[in-house]
Amino acid sequence: MAKATPDDHSGYAASLRSTKKRKAILDAATEIFLVNGYLGTNMDEIAARSAVSKQTVYKHFSSKEALFVEIVSSMTNAAGDLVHEKAPDVDSVNVAAYLEEYAFRQLYIVLTPRIMQLRRLVIGEVPRFPELAKVLYERGPMRAIATLARVFEALKARGVLAFDDAMMAAAHFNWLVMSTPLNRAMLLGDDAIPGPDELRKEAHEGVRVFLAAYGVKKGS
Repeated sequence: MAKATPDDHSGYAASLRSTKKRKAILDAATEIFLVNGYLGTNMDEIAARSAVSKQTVYKHFSSKEALFVEIVSSMTNAAGDLVHEKAPDVDSVNVAAYLEEYAFRQLYIVLTPRIMQLRRLVIGEVPRFPELAKVLYERGPMRAIATLARVFEALKARGVLAFDDAMMAAAHFNWLVMSTPLNRAMLLGDDAIPGPDELRKEAHEGVRVFLAAYGVKKGS
């Protein structure tokens, strides 16, 4: 086995420093963008907040626009990963409890001040960044609906759900659960974000109505 050389160690240390600086820039920029909006944010403030030079900011991100795109994409992907990739395996025996937990998980992760601030920010910048709005839509609601459609296909195959169009059923489920608390939080501000108990109630009622329409009754 070849021994590590001093150049190897110095290269690794430089890579770690670069990664640390990039994270500091992203963290600082995220906070500033969410509070000040796109037009109210400048690279000098980002550099000062992240304790690096303005040149270093531009070394990692070619422009304010590139930095903004990176923040929206990474925040949207991270939230979606938490909801869908770490969801429990499909449970067709306790389907109501399984769907309620799935719905609560989605509500709890999406309805946070940072995600709501991000959504408001992107909506406000649609004329300037239409592609970013598309990213938020595709990696947010559409990803949720597509993932739910696959879950529902599995539940249909096990005889506990009945529908003709999995994507339509998933859209109904998604908005039965999400629409009321999401609209409140988006329009009334972070103080209107429901607490866990209210989110569980929303999840329970959404699932109850969904299963009344799409659930297969035992013995039928």
